[in-house]
Amino acid sequence: MPVAGDAGIAVPRPRVLLLIKGLGLGGAERLLVDVVAARDRERFDYEVAYVLAAQDALVPAMEATGVPVHDLGGSASADLRWTAALRRLLVRGRFDVLHSHLPYTAALGRLVALTLPRRSRPVLVYTEHSLWNKAAVVTKAFNRATVGVDQALVVVSVAARDALPVTLRSRARVVVHGVDRTRFTPLLKQRTALRRVVRDELGVADDEVLALTVANLRSEKGYDVLLEAARLTVAAGAPVRFFSVGRGPLLADLERAADAGGLAGHLRFLGARTDTPRLMAGADLFVLPSHQEGLPVALMEAMSAGLPVVATTVGGVPDVITDGVEGLLVPPGRAELLAEAVQRLARDPALRTRLADASSQRSALFDVRGAARAIESLYGELLHARGHR
Repeated sequence: MPVAGDAGIAVPRPRVLLLIKGLGLGGAERLLVDVVAARDRERFDYEVAYVLAAQDALVPAMEATGVPVHDLGGSASADLRWTAALRRLLVRGRFDVLHSHLPYTAALGRLVALTLPRRSRPVLVYTEHSLWNKAAVVTKAFNRATVGVDQALVVVSVAARDALPVTLRSRARVVVHGVDRTRFTPLLKQRTALRRVVRDELGVADDEVLALTVANLRSEKGYDVLLEAARLTVAAGAPVRFFSVGRGPLLADLERAADAGGLAGHLRFLGARTDTPRLMAGADLFVLPSHQEGLPVALMEAMSAGLPVVATTVGGVPDVITDGVEGLLVPPGRAELLAEAVQRLARDPALRTRLADASSQRSALFDVRGAARAIESLYGELLHARGHR
């Protein structure tokens, strides 16, 4: 829709297309929903496109924000028919900005945009959500070969910027993304009742500590370390029950390893859940054993839920958690140290309370509205440089 320009002349609002590989239950995907929900509705018109049709769990949440959502119809990463659908969408939609998220969609999305006439080509923006140097070799090479055509490069943490190739760091803009903290406000007001309900549902006794992990079941998330830390914790007699939210290709292997390690009844995989904030409100502590991270969305959500954290010193985690203040940090891959930190919190309710209070206060820095304004300011700069009214 138009807005009033100079001398009251109506001019169209800039049109932004956000492109992502899928809208499944992942961190970058959840961030995108929250950023869109926090958008300036008077300044820009947004639409969203996603590549993999099967990854659609967050489509209803995205549509609830009031933006059109386009399924580009991809069946797998190797199915490139979606690029033709993207080109048709770009031509039909006459977008001013194409903002790609995640390297796969960015690399191919750029090539599609370059097939358009220069006069109708959108401004190209890319957000790197993880660590560049940890991407798959082919994806990383393809992304590096095409990233030069972007007008702007956004990263979600200082660690993500530092992981970029040296030649890209100077042009990267750090925008610390946040979460929609308003989702947690009503839950925290009902925390006592929710804690009882969640624990009853999961079969956790009053004198047991509920440790929650939210991460998809992939090798980089450190589930091998979590299983060993859980085994050590159980062997030490600490009253801790471990629960994991997430889905992924390692589920069957992890369940077998948990059973073989004697963790039946002590560690459960809950699969994909849409009520993660509710589970967090019922938990006692949050555990993130990752081998690599950018800036974990689940970590910011856990802090918004007022949970003390046990996490590894990877990626942007130390930028968010100060050891001994909002949580306890350990080196990645050290299951014995992760177990010691979990046991320390399990046996010290006063420490859990102190860290939880600090975690909740610190979470105020990660409000998604600030990220949304920063990104829209960037759009404005780029469009102004192009001469957009």
